This record gives sequence, structure tokens and C-alpha cells, in this order.
Amino acid sequence: MSNPQIVFRQTTFTAPSLLLSRRRIISRTTVHAQLDQLRANGQYDCFKLVWHPIYDDKSRWPAPLHLFWDSDVAKWIEGACYFLADEYDVEVDAAVRELVEMIRGAQHDDGYLNVHFSVVEPGKRWTNIRDMHEMYNAGHLIEAALAHSQYYRNDRLMEPIEKYIAHIRRRFGPGDGQLRAYPGHPEIELALLRFYSVTGLRDAYDLARFFLEERGSPAGQDGKHFYDWEAEQRDEPRWKRPNSWPMDRSYWYCQAHAPILQQPAVEGHAVRAMYLLIAAADLLNLSQTSAPSAELRPLAAAADWLAALRRLWSNMVDKKMYLTGGVGAVAQWEGFGIDYFLPQGPDEGGGYAETCASVGVMMLAERLLHADPTLDGRYADVMELCLYNNVMTAMSLDGKAFTYENQLASCAAAPSEREDWFWCACCPPNVTRLFGSLGGYLWDYGGGEGTASVNVHLYTSAEVRFPAGEAEVTLSQESNWPWEGRVSFRLGGAQGLETKIRLRIPAWANGGFTLTPAPPPGTSALERGYLHLSPAYTAANAAFTLDVDGFAPRYVAPHPYTNQRTLSLARGPVVYCVEDADHPWERNHFKDMALKRGGEVEEEWRVDPGSGEGYFALKTVGWERSPEALERGEGGIRRELVFVPFYFRANRGGKGQMRVGLRDDGR
Repeated sequence: MSNPQIVFRQTTFTAPSLLLSRRRIISRTTVHAQLDQLRANGQYDCFKLVWHPIYDDKSRWPAPLHLFWDSDVAKWIEGACYFLADEYDVEVDAAVRELVEMIRGAQHDDGYLNVHFSVVEPGKRWTNIRDMHEMYNAGHLIEAALAHSQYYRNDRLMEPIEKYIAHIRRRFGPGDGQLRAYPGHPEIELALLRFYSVTGLRDAYDLARFFLEERGSPAGQDGKHFYDWEAEQRDEPRWKRPNSWPMDRSYWYCQAHAPILQQPAVEGHAVRAMYLLIAAADLLNLSQTSAPSAELRPLAAAADWLAALRRLWSNMVDKKMYLTGGVGAVAQWEGFGIDYFLPQGPDEGGGYAETCASVGVMMLAERLLHADPTLDGRYADVMELCLYNNVMTAMSLDGKAFTYENQLASCAAAPSEREDWFWCACCPPNVTRLFGSLGGYLWDYGGGEGTASVNVHLYTSAEVRFPAGEAEVTLSQESNWPWEGRVSFRLGGAQGLETKIRLRIPAWANGGFTLTPAPPPGTSALERGYLHLSPAYTAANAAFTLDVDGFAPRYVAPHPYTNQRTLSLARGPVVYCVEDADHPWERNHFKDMALKRGGEVEEEWRVDPGSGEGYFALKTVGWERSPEALERGEGGIRRELVFVPFYFRANRGGKGQMRVGLRDDGR
């Protein structure tokens, strides 16, 4: 089973592009800025197991402020190792080495490895698996170990992590004396399956599969739901519950209200849901590929797992996703509301759209491109939507500031802005590790004796190299995506191979594209969002060009059932917004501004003087009408509007006033 986090090193980003620019900023600036924050806030030294003043803070229950520090360090190590593979940095290298030695020194003799339960509550290990994130932290340590091993070619981090996995495997499972538990925050499942795919460690596979199959069982421990049983052991009354729960036993918050195969819709905390479904997709992937070690117990009801993944994915994308690729509208539980509940901003009751959730959507989409036997462009379309919008907006152009929430409309209480860091710092290093492994998301590929294939999911300027039998195949693409739709390809090393290439045609292109040279009849076909090029075409055309339509500005709107009645602008995969940096007269967060579908839109290439960042701005006319003017039927004030990419917001000063969807005056 291949993973982007493993195969990304086979891809090289080549000519200048928006993605290459972002990766360079992260490599040369962001990794250092995040390292400075880890040092300043205490995470960097936490594995020394020395008391820190923040440990005295009891303001949050049940999860204290420092509970995720293990994962903050682990995610930084993971992302740093990805970028070290591209560009060596002596300071980053030294920090990774020092952190790994501190982690090794923090491990207990029995393999246990966790800061909070080593320093703050050493007698309460594994007593609150629902809330206390021991397995979540362990999962990120596992992912860090894999990245570290791949770059450094040693077992300095793999060795303690394998001991920790053995410790967890002894304690949890279906056997006598074991706890039939599963983590409140999924993450370890996907990490364990990735660990298994790299090492063949059977304990990692068995443990992940147990967590996935046991989750939500109503009679797991002594005939009770495990979280009920566990709370009884703590003498915890039912009325005492986390603030994120609107009522007692809100187990849907952590996707434990029912077994995964029985869940009709995606519910609860959005990041937890994504990490859980990523692991489910990988479990299915492993059941469909040859195992690297001993025979695995066959996955019963594999068709039901695929059906569940398709069902939950479709519910999320069709009914619970913002135009920007954001998911999770509700701030209280950082997650999904009811179907079509997608308010744009906090003052409307929603608009949360956490950065980590969209990173998770991208990861899930990539996994489903493997797990679903029908190569379907819907998954890659959503992956691209998230990348260029809700994920890319989560980091400033200079790489030093970040967002946790990504509302589509600002308000007085929540202006459009970024922060240097957060007390729960999950999002910044998630952006780093995603961009570090981004080459693995562009395409998937494979080859054997006499054959090769490449499925191209994302367009940019890059080259991939991979073996096909005795040959080394290369495929390069060069484009100015996401600003232009022309992509030039060159295939190398494929002489004598039957090579199939599939190119994604985005849904927003409405099926419009041109392939040059034109394919003779029978050598190409468009199926489920991919243009299939036959071996006959690739043998005759080592170089070819794809021109994708859809780069003219277009109006987009949320689903009618949201009752939003708004219009937005998009161009290619990029969604746009208005902000007061271009409209200094704005005082009310664009609430009074309206558009009419079909109005002329002019595009203008601009270069931001502060960052040197180039982008297409969109210009059109809007009408400003207050509620009173609407009641009186007045035409309002004509305004010249400038739209900029959503990811570009909050980079040029201003008052922090921004909106994606303006009132639709054409309905």
C-alpha cells in the first residue's frame, strides 16, 4: 500500500508555480517559525519530563492546555523531515536530532510514552481514553517515526515507537484481561496501518483493525458501551460532560455512537471523523493488495466498508461542505451540523471550517482514489478544492501566521485575520506536513514487466520517476495552474512499455478540454472525470498537451437547501472573496452588498507589492442596500467590487472585513 507520505520523494517540483512557491516558503521560513514557537511555549522541552508552569493551569476540563504537546512536537518532526529531504537545513536537522533523543529518554521501561501521564498524573494512565488523547499523541509519534526513519535511515525514533506499539497492543484488544477500548480522537489507526505497510509489523495491523471494528459497539466492555464502562470506573456522573457535548452520552462527537458500518451520516468533530475514515479506507486498501508480511485475516464485508465510505463521503461533500472545501460548521464541537447547515460566519451561527479538517479531507480523498475500485474524479476535485482554498488560506503569504478557523464571512467578534500560534497548535504543523508530502498527492502510478500507468490528479509543474520492471519511467508536467489550464506533458523511459495515462478533467470544466495531438478514434475515453489515454496514444506521443476549460470567471452558489441565497465568484479551482483592503469604505462586513448572476466580470493580473505574489483579481459591480433600503425597494448604491482569492485574504492590512458569498439580488 503506497502513501503520499512515503512516495512523495519520487516527485520533484520543477518550474515556478504557486505550489512550489508555497513549499519554498514553508521550507525556508515556516518550519523555523514553528520551531521558534515550540521553544517559546514549552513544547520543545516537554519530553525532558520537567514541570512546566502551564501544568498548573486547571482552566480546561477534561483536556488541559498542554495535553497535545506530544503531538505538536511529533507533527513538527514529521514535517521537518519531509522538507529536509528537499533542502538540507542545519538548524532544523539539529533540532530534529535533539528532539528524538529527548523522546527516547522519556520512554518508560514498559514502553509507555506520554508527557502528561509521566509528569502531571503518573497514576492515571489509560483511565480516560475517551478524552485524554493518549492514543492520538501516540499516533502522531508513529507518523513522526516513519518520516524520521525515511530521511535519516536509522531507527533512533522507530525503536522506541515500536516498543510503545507493543505496550498498547498488550493492553488493548479482544483478549482476556484486555480493554476493548478505542481512542476518543482517532489518529492512531491510520498511523498504525501506515506503520504496518512500511514494516510489516503484525501488531500494528491487528491493533488498528481492532480499533476500527470495535468502535461504537454498544456492548464492548462487560456488556456496556466502553465509554459508559470507563466513566463508571472513574466514578464520573453522567451530568459531568465535556463542553463540546450538548447532552450526555454525545458519543457521535467522536464517531462512537454506532459501529462505522452502521453510521448513516458523517457526524461530530470533523477532524476526528476524517482521521477515522482515512484509516477505514486504508484498512480496505490493505485488504485489496498483497500484504508485506504473513497472511492477514480476510476483511469480512469489504463491500460494506466501501459502501460506508462512499455513503459518509457523499453526505459530507453533498450536504456539509462549504464552497471553499471547509467542513465542520459548528464551533461548539468543531464539527458537522445537520444537513445543509452552512452559515458563512460566526455571527450567523457557523462558519468554523477548521484547517485540520480540510487537511483531513484531502488525505481521505487521496485514500479513496485507491480504495474505490472505480477511479472517480469527484475525489480529486474535492482534494483540489480544499488545497487551493481552505488549506492554502490557513497560512499567511510570508509563512509566519496561521488560521485555525476559516469562516467565509467576518464579523466584529471574528475578524478575518491570522495568528502566530494557538494554545491548541494542531493546525500550523498540519499545513507543514501536508505541503511537505504534497508530491505524493499529485498522481499515483505503478509498473511491472512491460507495463506502466499514471493517474494524474493535480496539475502543476513537476516530474515523477518510478520503476517499471527494469525500466525507469518519468512523466513531467508543466503548467501555470491554477491560473491557466494548459498542461504540457512529457513521457520518458517508456519505450516498449504499454503505458496508460489518465488525466483528471475537473467538474468545473464542464467536460471542456482539448488534447494535442488529437487522439485517433479508440485511443482515448472520458470516464468519471478522467481522460483515459491508451497505450497506443502514449506510444505515438511521448509529448502531449492538455488544455482544460473553465478558467473564465464564473458565479457559484451554495446548495439551495442551505437557504443562503448568496453568490460567489470562482475561477478554475480558486474561490474568491471581497475584503476591505480593496474597499476602504466598507463598514459592515459586506452584509449589505449584493450581486446579480450574469453580471460582467473582468479579470486582471496583479502582483502584490508586499509579497511579490501574482494572482488574478476579479472585478465586477455590486449594489449596496441596507435592510431598510431593501424594504423600500430602493436600487441601492452602485459599488465597484474587487474579488481576490480566498487564500489571499488577510495579507494586506485593513480592518479584517471579508466575505465570500454576497447576497444574490437576482432571485
